Amino acid sequence: MNNHPPSQAILAPAQLNALSRELLEGALGTVWVEGELGGVSRPASGHLYFALKDARAQVRCALFKPKSQWLSFRPSDGMAVLARGRVSLYEPRGEYQLIVDHLEEAGEGALRRAFEALKAQLQAEGLFATERKRPIPAHIARIGVLSSPSGAAVHDVLTVLRRRFPLLEVELLPVPVQGTQAASEIARMLARADQSRRYDVLLITRGGGSLEDLAAFNDEMLARAMAACTTPAVSAVGHEVDISICDLVADLRAATPSAAAELLSPDGDVIRRQITRLHQQLHRAMQRMQERAWLRLDPLQHRLSAQRPAVRLQRGRERLATLRERIQLVWLQHTSARRAHVKTVQMRLQAQAPWRLLPAMRTRNGSALTRLQLALDHRLTRTRARTELLARALHAVSPLATLDRGYALLLDAQGNVIRSVEALHAGQSVRARLRDGQCTLDVRAFEPHGDS
Repeated sequence: MNNHPPSQAILAPAQLNALSRELLEGALGTVWVEGELGGVSRPASGHLYFALKDARAQVRCALFKPKSQWLSFRPSDGMAVLARGRVSLYEPRGEYQLIVDHLEEAGEGALRRAFEALKAQLQAEGLFATERKRPIPAHIARIGVLSSPSGAAVHDVLTVLRRRFPLLEVELLPVPVQGTQAASEIARMLARADQSRRYDVLLITRGGGSLEDLAAFNDEMLARAMAACTTPAVSAVGHEVDISICDLVADLRAATPSAAAELLSPDGDVIRRQITRLHQQLHRAMQRMQERAWLRLDPLQHRLSAQRPAVRLQRGRERLATLRERIQLVWLQHTSARRAHVKTVQMRLQAQAPWRLLPAMRTRNGSALTRLQLALDHRLTRTRARTELLARALHAVSPLATLDRGYALLLDAQGNVIRSVEALHAGQSVRARLRDGQCTLDVRAFEPHGDS
């Protein structure tokens, strides 16, 4: 007999476990759990299984490969740890467990979280940006070292600097490197050293230690003081694997204090070799200059000897004699040429003399006059014949020829020819032109008539 309500669905255990797993993973997300390790097991698969427990409860955990192989410590029973992961359900046994993706010793957990939070904040503000960092000078004359005077870091820095370049000035600016007041003391000394403008570079350094030991160098106040510093700042905090906020804000980060000294100091042996090489180059250059000077001096000495008054006077005499000979030669050549030209012109003038040309000109003039007279006579004969021909043709069509046949021309007072009786009126005076003269007529009466 069924006792469950008909409106509710019946779930199998696997379905219930799957639903529970989805609810757990969706509701809780990523969590941090601090506790004591127990039942630590690492089978051949490489996964790490353990329990996190306290005085009242425990939670089963699993850290899968390859993250289980990246741990910086060896987990063991009884060790206090801090785990980060997501809550899930192991369905075959119906047990919930924590799937761990990060595991660290509990002593540094809080400091690590604070470090990561401050790192993210300062990075978002741009304090780690490369374009903000100041360049380290190529030639450093004085370094200010901010560190504990009794620490091993200062000893390492001074040892390397004395070995590499003893001429480099180093001033120790003593500050505490550990404790609650260390960060503020370092920031105050950093600001004073920067305002003094005495140093080309400021080096902040200390030896290695735990995250708690390096807490002063992960302080926000010190990070902002370094960012505000106008003098280039170098950080060499801890060992090579230690990364602090101070390292990230600094203009240059060195892995160790000794490495910082190596970076900031030139190699004395290299400089000695460079000085030796430059000295040799300078010596060779001076020798070449001296040789070139002697090469220039020899011609100058010869020129100076050649410029003595006696030598110059002798050369002047020789040149004067040469010029005199050249002038005489040029004068003779010029005179001969002028004489030849005058003789040529004289011969041309004689050939063109009037008394030589006059007979020929008379002969040519007589011939030309005869030809001109003949041409005029011929032209006159032709012109007279043509004129007579034109006169006969003109007379044939001339009105005067009509008058010779007994006709007359009537002209009005203005000399116009009267062609019709309509131009006449009674009492009008007209002129009549006849063959041998003209007379004046008075019109008394006229009678117009047609052609018929």
